[in-house]
Amino acid sequence: MTYLTGADLPDQAAGLRFRRLLQGDGILQLPGAHNGQAALQARDAGFDALYLSGAAMTASMGLPDLGIITIDEVTFFIRQIVRASGLPLLVDGDTGYGETLNVMNMVRAFEDAGAAAVHIEDQVLPKKCGHLNDKKLVPPQEMALKIQAASRAARHLVVVARTDAAATEGLDGAVARARLYREAGADAIFPEAMTDEAMFRAFAQRLPDVPLLANMTEFGRTPFFTASQFQAMGYRMVIWPVSSLRVANRAQAELYAALRQDGSTQRMLPRMQTREELYRTLRYHEYEALDGSIVRTVLPQAG
Repeated sequence: MTYLTGADLPDQAAGLRFRRLLQGDGILQLPGAHNGQAALQARDAGFDALYLSGAAMTASMGLPDLGIITIDEVTFFIRQIVRASGLPLLVDGDTGYGETLNVMNMVRAFEDAGAAAVHIEDQVLPKKCGHLNDKKLVPPQEMALKIQAASRAARHLVVVARTDAAATEGLDGAVARARLYREAGADAIFPEAMTDEAMFRAFAQRLPDVPLLANMTEFGRTPFFTASQFQAMGYRMVIWPVSSLRVANRAQAELYAALRQDGSTQRMLPRMQTREELYRTLRYHEYEALDGSIVRTVLPQAG
């Protein structure tokens, strides 16, 4: 598939395709893709939808995940991932980039860029990774207004409300916030930083008719569970937000260390994507064929 032709490109809004996947059998698996290349690789692996993490975006820019990325910077990531893969994309919207009007602007900008869904969290800026300590939350009603604004601005975009309340207000507080956000118009709820299976199950049991998203990040507060285990707990979506970036970053660090030590990349060759593999992933020859089907040399007329 090349995005330059109409062949094999989606003919339905991304949000509608995401909703259809959400209603399907089984849990919707959303691996993180931090750029267009990762998105293509995830699609080739057989995934039907993707996730774009704020932490992955900022880290790839050399910045910490403290809510300092801008809407325009996020739309750059959205466009390249959607353009490359054609897959529905759930995007991390942090705290919404401001209050109600800012949230509405974010929703429209993300949807125009091709996003299928967005999640918004109830932290105070500067926000923190959900698995760190000392998070501070906005009042529930303030967050509910943001969700209402997002829902009003969305055309087909799926609005997911994330609550970080479990760490500071306990399960009861997280459930109460989730119910309020659902009433305000959230299509789904994302309870962040749950610490064990009992907590995941209890949250789902108290919100039996609400689509729920689980976060399976590494090195956080949540123990490792598989997609099927999350499904059995009552969850409809699962994300692996920063996994692709973590693997890529470790590989790059090893490359630079080897290059510095050896003055050569030769011993890293077995770890590298080959030129053939790169071109196959990028559909290089499809672009060549497309170019060849259109461009023809025109000779100047003698005269």
